[in-house]
Amino acid sequence: MSIAIRSAGSNDVQAILVIEQQAANAAHWTSEQYEALLAGGVILVAEFVAAETAQICGFICAKLIVGEWEIENVVVAAKFLRRGIASAMLLELIRLATREEASAILLEVRESNLPARQLYEKHGFRKVGRRTFYYSNPPDDAILYALRFDR
Repeated sequence: MSIAIRSAGSNDVQAILVIEQQAANAAHWTSEQYEALLAGGVILVAEFVAAETAQICGFICAKLIVGEWEIENVVVAAKFLRRGIASAMLLELIRLATREEASAILLEVRESNLPARQLYEKHGFRKVGRRTFYYSNPPDDAILYALRFDR
């Protein structure tokens, strides 16, 4: 299995929407919202490369706000879970944020989403707060994480 991480383009939005809509815990956006983020943020896609074809199997989105990056969505297609794809995308996002001299990467995640929380903690993110009853359907608290860069 070969996975390539690259910046997304407008032609990737439809594949992103398909993957996102199959993931119950993902933030669900419109194609226009993804297009806007392409213009003013970062969207990376993971491609599964086999023979002469490539298939988008995951994506990560971040907004850029005055030196801080905020992760908005991380989704891996169900049949590609537990293969290190989310970790590879997160590492690439951290590399980009470091290169762009970001002061921090921030995010919020459902308290019940233990695999995601373990992923972030594995990559140096630290719990910095909680938003009680932040999520609905089902109700859940948000755990706030930050990865701060010394500058």
